[in-house]
Amino acid sequence: MTASVLGWDVGGVNTKAARAVGWSIVASRIQPFEIQRETAALPEVLAALAEAIGGQPTDTHALTLTAELSQAFRTKREGVDAVLDAMERAFPGVALRVYSTAGVFVTPDEARRDPLAVAAANWAATAALVARQMKSALLIDVGSTTTDIIPIVKGAVAAKGRTDPERLRSGELLYLGALRTPVEAIVHSVPLSGGNAGVSAEGFATAGDVHLWRETLDPAVYTTPTPDGRPATREFAFERLARVVCADRDTIDERAVTRIAEAIAEAQVIRTMESIDRVLFRHPDLKMAVVAGVGAFIASEAAVRAGLAVKSLSDVMGHALDPAAALAGPAAAVALLGTLA
Repeated sequence: MTASVLGWDVGGVNTKAARAVGWSIVASRIQPFEIQRETAALPEVLAALAEAIGGQPTDTHALTLTAELSQAFRTKREGVDAVLDAMERAFPGVALRVYSTAGVFVTPDEARRDPLAVAAANWAATAALVARQMKSALLIDVGSTTTDIIPIVKGAVAAKGRTDPERLRSGELLYLGALRTPVEAIVHSVPLSGGNAGVSAEGFATAGDVHLWRETLDPAVYTTPTPDGRPATREFAFERLARVVCADRDTIDERAVTRIAEAIAEAQVIRTMESIDRVLFRHPDLKMAVVAGVGAFIASEAAVRAGLAVKSLSDVMGHALDPAAALAGPAAAVALLGTLA
């Protein structure tokens, strides 16, 4: 019988699911879900997602997670336990395996005993999938919140760091994403009226507003909450960006907001490129980048500036039948890896 696996990437603001049958992703889905606000609802979210992608009672489940860092939990151990509890309530009695940063699956009991071994392991799943397809590459995955920059050398994941603190120190994790990052975390000043203006530190606008205004981001993938609670449209992105310099639509025009957005977007690319360069310094023979995530367009630009050729994760996942599978990269990866376990 062909193996069928439901892969999960349970994050703090998005839960991703993908179903693998054999070595193909047949369906995937991304569900916005802020675990900090509705922790107790996670089992229902998981069950609904499984139904939406055609999950069957006989499916094996493969899990990776980053939700343990949510402020809903006081420790990562508590967060790992909460996600495992939710999985077991949603799918009682099913076979469940949890992916670890060591690149192997462990049982739920093993994950509970050593939660740091499975915390924030989604990058390891995506990187392991790329390593099965390519001997040499730099995975650059720009998600809604963070960027992973993972070297693949001689067909193996060659990450220097494993935990989030280690990866932040190595440059393999950059806390800069395509949607949720506040503008003031990207830049401290922006061009305005022929000079430079400092930016407000009030969380008025995010990277998602920048890319939405510049039309480099499909509004449909701006799934995280906007800072003002208004829709993810260019009209409201304009208003949110105006507030970055304490202005509004009556006191600033579109050309000025475009200059502000372009400066922020440029700063994000430069910072991403600088982290790429840090990793390439340790692996100078790498020539190809595999770009992924909702911010793959940021990854592509930064990779080209760093002197790399670019291939998309979609190309690497040529076996995927679902064209959206690459957006749910870690879930798709852990599902495919689960068919081999």
